[in-house]
Amino acid sequence: MPTVRTFRRRTAAIFSLVAVLALSFGVACSSDDDGPSAAGDPTAEGDPTASGSVTGDAGSLTVYSGRSQDLVGPLLEQFEADTGIQVNVRYADTAQLAATILEEGSRSPADVFFAQDAGALGAVEGAGLLTAIDASVLERVPERYRSPHGEWVGVSGRVRTVVYNTEVLTPDDLPASILDFTDPRWSGRIGWAPTNGSFQAFVTALRLSEGEDAARAWLEGIKDNGAIEYPNNPAIVAAVAAGEIEVGFVNHYYVHRFIAEEGEDFEARNYYTAPGDVGTLVNVAGVGILGSSDSPSVAVTFVDYLLSESAQEYFSRETFEYPLVPGIEANADLASIEELDPVDVDLGNLADLQGSLTLMSEVGILP
Repeated sequence: MPTVRTFRRRTAAIFSLVAVLALSFGVACSSDDDGPSAAGDPTAEGDPTASGSVTGDAGSLTVYSGRSQDLVGPLLEQFEADTGIQVNVRYADTAQLAATILEEGSRSPADVFFAQDAGALGAVEGAGLLTAIDASVLERVPERYRSPHGEWVGVSGRVRTVVYNTEVLTPDDLPASILDFTDPRWSGRIGWAPTNGSFQAFVTALRLSEGEDAARAWLEGIKDNGAIEYPNNPAIVAAVAAGEIEVGFVNHYYVHRFIAEEGEDFEARNYYTAPGDVGTLVNVAGVGILGSSDSPSVAVTFVDYLLSESAQEYFSRETFEYPLVPGIEANADLASIEELDPVDVDLGNLADLQGSLTLMSEVGILP
């Protein structure tokens, strides 16, 4: 049985995580490109079950989703149609939902946390609020894309990349490492989004891969190069294509979405840094089941569905993300993960958001 001292220590840790994630939400919620639907989803705030109150014959499920309704709404609707399970969704920023779960603790009405990055899942897991997922489900995804403790699993992958303007640059003009963009020759040519959750996860990976001093030096070097701040990844991609800047640091799928909408003449493309470079970090969107869930078996059905062939093909076809289940083909327009040979970072360690926010604040790129 836990001692009073252990309980107090754990409680203090949870409150610390709440404060950190609330800070993250405060600086990033308006710019999180995978947050609430721009159309204004009525379940983004308030009652998390507001999207429906009728329980299906096969049961019901409450999902806290940091993935936007635009991205995953059709998939959740298909899950309902295929299983008869009623899905009640609360769409909001991933960091906000993680903070909410931490505050709610064992009283959370959520059954599943569907997050845009491994760091948020790790924070909730670290507070002891997730439950183990059956190994038969976990093992459908390579070990590097799931929790080392077995309490969350990645369902789709996204790669950090450098978007560049094709009118003024070719891949040969770009450095092999993300670290080399601190060279003064890139002064005034870079765009970034320091308040974006995906960028902050990248900074955490940079700290893990290269060390605190190197991460600080990189942030300071990019800042000294006069990097222009944008609110999110789509704004950076649009600015690159318009010639406002020449390069920007983003997730890979935005360029593909722009091309799908505007055609092959769109003047921006992705560039991937050399194999093993931290600039080609693969992060995941993933799910965890709350230990307080009233419907754990239904929650397992949902997780299993997200790893099904149809769901994995949805991520590949509709969102231009990487399917994580072996044997499911990625979109033909994407370079394979094997070809990219991304940096080997334990995604379970990306939960240290506090250290990244502190570092970015000390460098002067966050309040």
